[in-house]
Amino acid sequence: MESDPVLPEFHGDGATPEVLALAKVVARLRAEVVELEAVASMTGVVERAKGAVMVEAGVSADAAYELLCARADKGRRTLMEECWITLGRTGRGGVFSHLHLHRGGPADESGPTAAPASGPSTFGSSRYVASSEGDGGRSTLLARLAEHLTGTRTPHDVAELLRTVLGEPEGVDAVMIYTETATGRLELVGHAGIEDALAEQWSHIPPLSGVAAMEALAEGRAVWLENAAEDAVRYLLIGDPPERWPSRAWIPVPGRARVVVGFLRNREAPFEPRSRTLLRRAVRMCAGPLRALPGAAPDAPEEDVDRIQRIFDALSGPAILLSPLRTEAGTVEDYRIDAAAPESVDVAGRRGRELVGRRVLETYPTVAGSALWDGYLETLLTGAVYEGLPFTYHEVLAGVPHESSYSVRASRLGDRLVVSWIRHDTSEREAHRLADMQRLGNLGWASWNLAGNTVLWSEQVYAIFGRDPAEGPMPLEELPRHLVPEDVLPVAAALRQLLGDGTAIDQQFRIATAQGIRHLRFVAEAQTDADRTPVEAHGFFQDLTAQRDAEIALRESERVNLVQRGMLQAERTLAARLQETLLPIPEQSLELAGLRVDVAYVPADRGVNVGGDWYSAIELPDGAALFVVGDVAGHGLAAVGTMAQLRFTTKGMTVTGSALPDVLSRLNALLLHSTPDVHGATATMVMGRYRPDDHRLTWVRAGHLPPLLIRDGRAEFLGQPEGGLLGAAFETRYGQAEIELLPGDHLLLYTDGLVEVPGEDIDEGLARLAATTLRLVCNGRHEDLAPTLAAMRPQHRDDICVLDIHVPDAS
Repeated sequence: MESDPVLPEFHGDGATPEVLALAKVVARLRAEVVELEAVASMTGVVERAKGAVMVEAGVSADAAYELLCARADKGRRTLMEECWITLGRTGRGGVFSHLHLHRGGPADESGPTAAPASGPSTFGSSRYVASSEGDGGRSTLLARLAEHLTGTRTPHDVAELLRTVLGEPEGVDAVMIYTETATGRLELVGHAGIEDALAEQWSHIPPLSGVAAMEALAEGRAVWLENAAEDAVRYLLIGDPPERWPSRAWIPVPGRARVVVGFLRNREAPFEPRSRTLLRRAVRMCAGPLRALPGAAPDAPEEDVDRIQRIFDALSGPAILLSPLRTEAGTVEDYRIDAAAPESVDVAGRRGRELVGRRVLETYPTVAGSALWDGYLETLLTGAVYEGLPFTYHEVLAGVPHESSYSVRASRLGDRLVVSWIRHDTSEREAHRLADMQRLGNLGWASWNLAGNTVLWSEQVYAIFGRDPAEGPMPLEELPRHLVPEDVLPVAAALRQLLGDGTAIDQQFRIATAQGIRHLRFVAEAQTDADRTPVEAHGFFQDLTAQRDAEIALRESERVNLVQRGMLQAERTLAARLQETLLPIPEQSLELAGLRVDVAYVPADRGVNVGGDWYSAIELPDGAALFVVGDVAGHGLAAVGTMAQLRFTTKGMTVTGSALPDVLSRLNALLLHSTPDVHGATATMVMGRYRPDDHRLTWVRAGHLPPLLIRDGRAEFLGQPEGGLLGAAFETRYGQAEIELLPGDHLLLYTDGLVEVPGEDIDEGLARLAATTLRLVCNGRHEDLAPTLAAMRPQHRDDICVLDIHVPDAS
């Protein structure tokens, strides 16, 4: 049912007089909340009792209500007690046997039977539906309780009555009633089913933590103890031994009376939702006798309806009559609703006469200090009609947010105000917006009315479950057939939490559809009555399948990446060990054929693969020295394997006396005819043979950068002989060149990692190398020239290999 606001809410800066007026009503509002909740929760009981009387006596609804009131007055009972008695008589075909107020008395043949050994399934809707039909005789129990409450005189009588009525069907073995004193101590004022010694032991409980009865009073909610072992850790348990009562409940009496009732059961099982509702309602029915205890307070009287209401009964459309409430100084501090047209409905669903007597600031506190408030004052003062601009009002109906627009009009009638409003209906537009939101978010709303056992689904929920809308919403009993087996127990626990305890849930689960497995999310909350029993649940389902598929794909990708990274790391480790074995770097200078040779090798600072840069500096059998620097294209094990192949082949051929150009030619053929696992490998290389007898160096190159000569304060690159890349073409020719090395000379052989910079021309790198090397030599840094040059490239994307051949000065 849609609702119109009696007075719209505006948000603005509050004025001091109005704020003071708000403070005056806060205390009264708090005192009335419990009573209002009690009335709301019991409305269904009164309506069912009226229906029973209408059928029984053949009278109208109003006449049935008057008859119930008359019966209650005659029997000196409350209206609620009379309603339960009426329902009990109806449930037993009009026969109401005498109740025996002692344990073990004759059983009532038409009374309730013992609870079954196993309760209804978690997925059985009957477990949660709040109905008087098929409730295992619980309505009859309440009727018996109501009938005999009038005969109770003391809290002990109330305790004995509760134990007698609830003992067999609910397993209640003992009842204890405590009241809270002004000092916060609990006093045992009534008990049944416990020994006098135990009662004396627990007759006075100081304000301690870990007392379930005190927790129930402090928090204003029932405390359910259902696991003796776990509860013993948290609470002080009454009993000798405590295991005598495996489960127990402490329920505060509603209202302002500081009284709590304890039910001690001999059953080792959780309280079913219906059992919880029964015990709460039993305590509520006993509230009258128990409120007479110390600390109790009477209910607030109901205000009479003003006779001016008759004027508004003939009006159509929403309208109310407001009377200003003034301070002693004459300032308006609030307005009272003195009359309301039948079509006037507030956000709580109160209609017409139900609004009479309520104050504006109690119902809509944020009106204080707003433009609407100022408009009312102006109309009272001048008589000018106030017509406010249309405003937007937000509300939530059946769990779905709505947005509507209103216009308010106020005019003066004597010393009062007549206020009316018009709703500019935007439901169609909002329906489209809601549908778009559900479609784009792949979610849909659902609600379940537990009083009528009716379920509503939005269109998107049918799409999510792959269900034909013609079949209607899925019954709760059907849900397990669609769940993935592993998710049945978690979903059952979530349903017990939502529909049994009234606690909000956020549960993810999987269902099987014709399109495959779907991952769903269900977020829901429950609305409860004053007994904290769920009466309605609403929320939304969201299809997370696409998101879960993306997450699974991402995890699989991460897994593959980790595997690949591990393989690459293992390959790098193996390649590095092979490189260290095949290409040892000397820690100090080498002496070969009268020359001093320094070597530096620095791997690339990026990536996980080992490069193919290598060198060789050995003495040949004829006393000459062989110097080689090479660079195999690529990285990893393949590059290291090609490097080893070239290094050992070069050594073997030069040791046997082969000419240097012939060595390159055969190496080129070797790479071109390599096995498939290294097919396509290429490499550059520079190689020289030094003869110490004439100090001459014969050298060749295969696509490599030219050697750098430092002599007499000058740096120059040697002229390059003919020679292309190894492994590139069959018809490659290789020439050779010769140079005499003089004392003091430095001849630098290196790989491209020493000079190349991404985006820079190679000539710039070569020029920089020449200038840097010359500066170091001139500054006396020739002793560690190779490692110094390698260290001057802190960021490099390729391996660096440097071979410095130095001719010592003649001494």
